[in-house]
Amino acid sequence: MNTEYTRVEDFYEAETFNRIKELADTKETPFVVIDIATIENAYDTLKELFPYASVYYAVKANPAAEVLSCLRDRGSNFDVASIYELDKLLENGVEASRCSYGNTIKKSRDIRYFYEQGVRMYATDSEADLRNIAKAAPGSRVYVRILTEGSGTADWPLSRKFGCQTDMAMDLLVLARDLGLEPYGVSFHVGSQQRDIGAWDAAIGKVKVIFERLKEEDNITLKMINLGGGFPANYITRANTLDLYAEEITRFIEEDFGDDFPEIILEPGRSLISNSGVLVSEVVLISRKSHTALQRWVFTDVGKFSGLIETLDECIKYPIYVEKQGELEEVVIAGPTCDSADIMYEHYKYGLPLNLAIGDRMYWLSTGAYTTSYSSVEFNGFPPLKSYFV
Repeated sequence: MNTEYTRVEDFYEAETFNRIKELADTKETPFVVIDIATIENAYDTLKELFPYASVYYAVKANPAAEVLSCLRDRGSNFDVASIYELDKLLENGVEASRCSYGNTIKKSRDIRYFYEQGVRMYATDSEADLRNIAKAAPGSRVYVRILTEGSGTADWPLSRKFGCQTDMAMDLLVLARDLGLEPYGVSFHVGSQQRDIGAWDAAIGKVKVIFERLKEEDNITLKMINLGGGFPANYITRANTLDLYAEEITRFIEEDFGDDFPEIILEPGRSLISNSGVLVSEVVLISRKSHTALQRWVFTDVGKFSGLIETLDECIKYPIYVEKQGELEEVVIAGPTCDSADIMYEHYKYGLPLNLAIGDRMYWLSTGAYTTSYSSVEFNGFPPLKSYFV
């Protein structure tokens, strides 16, 4: 059991949390409060630690206009997954030249739309998609996503669905040249909330082989490595500091490429946004399943279908803070919907105070990313998760 209270001060400066809570006290649950200053600081820190890299924010993490405008003004570029995200960016004054179409699964007409809007960089991992790019976005830059290991040490794995094997990646880059596209680089993603920094070492080693073989055998000089995301947010299970990630990843690149770095792209989402958010919910019901049950069930007004889908298989363990104090007891935490899958934590034992009562608030920390963007539109009639900004 998580036998200690979640200490807010372990995750937020007092001034930041007080700013969030002051607004939260005026709103009806459930909702997320996003602290813009935290995002600004996270972006500045990332740029300081990776001065040689271009940042392409993964819009899917949180596509709110306030977030996009903040990062636009900070100088960020954007990793875009759909025409809907692109339209949001354009509406918020982001030039198409600052966007990359990072989704490898896309309709030909959507590629054409990106191209017509001015986007000139596209991800791919298959011949069919590459040929669509050649027809709908002629002359554009393409980078091929490769499969990587590391899913076992990432809290939210991203393997299997995206990427291709190394030999296929090389064939695709040669074909890109033959189709009149610019074979620009290679990308990978080692998994979201990746705790094993060595996962980048193995992936960069694969990329080095591709760079060398294409240069030697096909006279193709690649120019870019997209290191993806994967940097950590602050959850219950702690990870190494971002400083150590940057130090080690920089060393990996130097070992394989020397002082002659190719262009480096980062695609952070979680690490930029998660720590800025606090999701506030209310306890709806507390019950036991029998007279002798050792665990209470705590039902709250937010669940898997209203922003907490990353608790699926209990992958992401959010820090939960409540204001009540006292003796702790193991609980099962579940959402409000009429779906038996709407249980966030049953096997990982959170301890909450015995005097927790219906109507009390629960503060889910580090929830700025992948909450509002995952929230359902109207499951059981519940509206999408609201968000506010300070």
